[in-house]
Amino acid sequence: MGIVIQKFGGSSLSTKEGRHHVIEKIITAKEQGQNPVVVVSAIGRKGDPYATDTLLEITNAIYPNLALREKDLLMSCGEIISAVVLVSSLYKQGYTAMALTGGQAGIITDENFGQATVQEMDTIAIRKALAAGIIPVVAGFQGQSQKGDITTLGRGGSDTTAALLGESIGAQAIEIYTDVDGMMTTDPRIYPQAQMIENLSYHEVFQMADSGARVIHPRAVEIARRSGIPLYIKNTFKSTQGTCISHNTFGSTDSKDPGARLPLVTAIAHRPNQVQFCIEDKELQEEKFFTLLAAQGVSIDMINFFPNRKIFIIDSQCISQVLELLETQSIKYCYIQDCCKITMIGEGMTGIPGVMAKIIRCLKKEEIEILQTADSLTTIACLIYHKDLCKAVTALHKEFEL
Repeated sequence: MGIVIQKFGGSSLSTKEGRHHVIEKIITAKEQGQNPVVVVSAIGRKGDPYATDTLLEITNAIYPNLALREKDLLMSCGEIISAVVLVSSLYKQGYTAMALTGGQAGIITDENFGQATVQEMDTIAIRKALAAGIIPVVAGFQGQSQKGDITTLGRGGSDTTAALLGESIGAQAIEIYTDVDGMMTTDPRIYPQAQMIENLSYHEVFQMADSGARVIHPRAVEIARRSGIPLYIKNTFKSTQGTCISHNTFGSTDSKDPGARLPLVTAIAHRPNQVQFCIEDKELQEEKFFTLLAAQGVSIDMINFFPNRKIFIIDSQCISQVLELLETQSIKYCYIQDCCKITMIGEGMTGIPGVMAKIIRCLKKEEIEILQTADSLTTIACLIYHKDLCKAVTALHKEFEL
């Protein structure tokens, strides 16, 4: 009997109806001869009683500078509640299950609270449960330090938990259940005609997730890639096949037409709330400045260096830190707010000339100003004003016939 990791997000667990569908997915796997190992997120999203952000609001209203160790202890509660609720639901259906914290599941981390790094995996408790016919239900997003402190793995941590367990146990597949049918060609909230993609490569999905697509965390994709375990993105509320993520993609040797050409662009992702900075200071000490930015936890993107100018973008939530540093260092600069980074992703564009020209021509036709560009072998990113996002995505989606 093969092992399958089933991870359920907060939107799947937030209602009685949702939990009913979750139980159905677990039981179906069991009845098909599989050994499910379940990973759960906290129930619901911000505003729901047990969501992680809701729990944080309780202490933030009292003392916002609470130590990270205590914050991790609090943030771990949502997933533990989800695990116990799901176990009780499985018992009601006649199935024996066992709730496990991340530490009890064998996820050992360092003590970097809030963003812990996994140092060791010891899944003996899960293996014993499976051998006894028990369904393990693991609280995602968390681990335990060598000293026994509860730690959290950062945003997307439940996806990471699922991928780590799959790798450690040697699972046949990792299924990520959410409230969408699978990976889409673009965000359907931006472009309602977006299509579901049946097959994607790990690299494409990593680039999609890293560029703003929120269905799965890039760390989980990377872990699945190195272990070669196929990932499936599925809808908790439907019985559709979903998206299969593996080393193969459209046009691979496994496709119906091995000679088929890969599409130039597979998907379009976007990252809103970006700020573009332009530093026009010949005396700038680049190494010192960017080291200071990194020390404050500011991540920069779309970096273009010229002899007399340095251009980069940041998330808008970091703007005060960057402005303060620029003023303190007496650096000449200007900046543009309300920007959005849109990224075209596709393994088919590698080595193909004219893709950038096609994108520029498409956006120019729609009178969309391009503030900056960046590219790699499989991605082309454009920085535009946020007001043009819907128009740009719609035009590019049609232009590349996604």
